[in-house]
Amino acid sequence: MSADLVKSPGTSPDPAPAEAPPRSLRPALRLGPEISFPVHVRSLVVFLALLVITVVVAGWAMTLGTIDVPVGTLIQAVFGSGEDGIVRLIQNWRLPRVVIAIVGGASLGIAGAIFQSLTRNPLGSPDIIGFNNGAYSGALIAILVLNTGRTGSTIGALIGGIVAAAIVVGLATRGGGLQGMRLIVVGIAISAVLASLNVYLILRADLETAMAAAAWGMGIFDTITWSQVLPIVIALVVLVPVLCGFARSLRLLELGDDSAAGLGLNANRTRLILIVVGVGFTAAVTAAAGPILFVALAAPQLARRLTGSAGIPLAASAAMGALLLLVSDVAAQQLLAPKQLPVGVITLTLGGAYLIGLLIAQSRKA
Repeated sequence: MSADLVKSPGTSPDPAPAEAPPRSLRPALRLGPEISFPVHVRSLVVFLALLVITVVVAGWAMTLGTIDVPVGTLIQAVFGSGEDGIVRLIQNWRLPRVVIAIVGGASLGIAGAIFQSLTRNPLGSPDIIGFNNGAYSGALIAILVLNTGRTGSTIGALIGGIVAAAIVVGLATRGGGLQGMRLIVVGIAISAVLASLNVYLILRADLETAMAAAAWGMGIFDTITWSQVLPIVIALVVLVPVLCGFARSLRLLELGDDSAAGLGLNANRTRLILIVVGVGFTAAVTAAAGPILFVALAAPQLARRLTGSAGIPLAASAAMGALLLLVSDVAAQQLLAPKQLPVGVITLTLGGAYLIGLLIAQSRKA
């Protein structure tokens, strides 16, 4: 007896399997007749939800402190209305601190997404493979050895990050193409060497300068002003359009060099450009607030799990990085209030727990 004969009367035949919509009918963001980006609806919803939560946390964070500021007064002060003292407090201190947490976290989230996509490994983060320490070394040399100002430290961080990336990539590609795990192992070794160099640079400085450099090395937002926010904003304005232009190439590199080359991509040239872009994001944050660890490691993987995406979602990683760093900074302000912790202490604690969990999960899969 066939299966159709045992169906109850009136039962319709089995529906045909649902077919994927034609590529042209899938949601897409079109920037012109030749430029379009496919839109993953769940990723878009997660991205918007993270943005809303970030805005709410940012508003709440600006009401906290030694002087409580009601929400109504806060909104007026942001737009320059109200008592002069409150306006100065919000516009000169609390607002730049919140903004640098958001743009800095977004930059680290994007940098982590780039390197994890290039290495095809969740451990492929700039703070794991030594680029953070390279940027920190460059900034320390500029400040402690060359006695440059803020601009010099920014340039030093960028040069230090690029030099560290060149050394790591150069050693990792010896004897063959670039492999993700080899890049990570070489990066960990170079990171340890650079950490030793950073300690030496701090120890050779005078006591006051050494203490300031060591505190800065933990990532501090206490004295952030708009002049320190500016380099990160410039990095985002310059590098995000470049990244958008290579977003499809990054997806192709996730398939492997052979597959990407088969689709007409120059893998080595594209990878080099994306590494420079990722280092640029990392160096801008390091120059402004010191090396902040583990945001770049955790944000892309958390975003990928929330969106259910096969690859690392760039926009959701940026939003997740912004939220993680903002929440970490609020915790740094409030846990031992009125005493404040460096935000790097919070990210290091949370990130260390995340890294242990990640390594346990990886070992179970092996």
